[in-house]
Amino acid sequence: MDLLNTLVDKGLRREPLSRAEALAVLGTSDDDLLDVVAAAGKVRRHWFGRRVKLNYLVNLKSGLCPEDCSYCSQRLGSTAGILKYTWLKPDEASKAAAAGLAGGAKRVCLVASGRGPTDRDVDRVAGTIKAIKEENEGVEVCACLGLLSDGQAERLREAGADAYNHNLNTSESTYGEITTTHTYADRVDTVQKAHAAGLSACSGLIAGMGETDEDLVDVVFSLRELDPDSVPVNFLIPFEGTPLAKEWNLTPQRCLRILAMVRFVCPDVEVRIAGGREVHLRTMQPLALHLANSIFLGDYLTSEGQAGKADLEMIADAGFEVEGADQVTLPEHRAAGGGCGSHESAGCGTHEGGGGCGSHDSGGGCGSHEGGGVCGSAAAAATSSSTATPQTGEARTDLVAVRRRGAGTDLAPNA
Repeated sequence: MDLLNTLVDKGLRREPLSRAEALAVLGTSDDDLLDVVAAAGKVRRHWFGRRVKLNYLVNLKSGLCPEDCSYCSQRLGSTAGILKYTWLKPDEASKAAAAGLAGGAKRVCLVASGRGPTDRDVDRVAGTIKAIKEENEGVEVCACLGLLSDGQAERLREAGADAYNHNLNTSESTYGEITTTHTYADRVDTVQKAHAAGLSACSGLIAGMGETDEDLVDVVFSLRELDPDSVPVNFLIPFEGTPLAKEWNLTPQRCLRILAMVRFVCPDVEVRIAGGREVHLRTMQPLALHLANSIFLGDYLTSEGQAGKADLEMIADAGFEVEGADQVTLPEHRAAGGGCGSHESAGCGTHEGGGGCGSHDSGGGCGSHEGGGVCGSAAAAATSSSTATPQTGEARTDLVAVRRRGAGTDLAPNA
């Protein structure tokens, strides 16, 4: 396909895709799926080789959240039978993290439910970061605590945090249909605060909430403007007891196309397969490793994941290797602070106070929704995809299991 050759060339040169090209990836047929995976795989291997970075989640505080995010089992009004507990002590969190690190994880992600941390909460998390880093030399720590107030990102960095996660989740135009207790702009502001404080920004999306192809492209292009170092791609886990419990909109093939689109749009960024890969990719998970260079090991926040041993076997069997603690995840130009890397001639804007791709003040830059050439096949496919209804996947409630081990319990974690 001429389209795929064009996208590979752009990915290797870090040139921005147009919206029509991104839509065309989502509009490809199942007959072309392996060609799409192979093409995006060339871009993935160019920037990240055959390495797979392992990340491990520690849920510091589960449930009891005042926000009404429709996808979340911890939301206000959720009747999902999840674990509910208040803050873990630093030694408890460090013990939980140790299990994931022993399994090969390179980064620990410390997550807490809630709208955002109080200053006292930041102090708690700072103590947890210190405890983890004292026990594990070289470990990366990412915090995910909700909306940040002024100065909190700086305090987390001073405490030793390396990164901060806050996902955009869906397009700006549909965000109000998913959440009403905060805004899309609030989320963007928190990612910018983390970036400005010198933390590695981590921000991604959730697919499968009934969104259109255009919504998916919108949010990924918005992410490209924000210039995070890592983009986690979550596939909705339809928990019983949440408003989206009946949303089974994904097939393994659609998940692979979404991951390929993200890789083409963000060629040199750490693309992470996050929650829901076991539920929706199922036996096609190994193919997804040709698109993403990062996964979570073991369980998630409130749901069980694939056994850690099975994750490691899958990586080896697919011909990949676990990224070592001594290896740098990002390509040299990004690790040195070069930004998301639109090609130098592409007119990439900068964030205030540092390098990065896609100015929020200008209409241009590599994150612009406008501009960019479109080859004929891309334009045709994009036109057809704009009116297409995604194929609905079969409900697999048997694959949705509430986490009953690890943090907040007396049982050993899955790592």
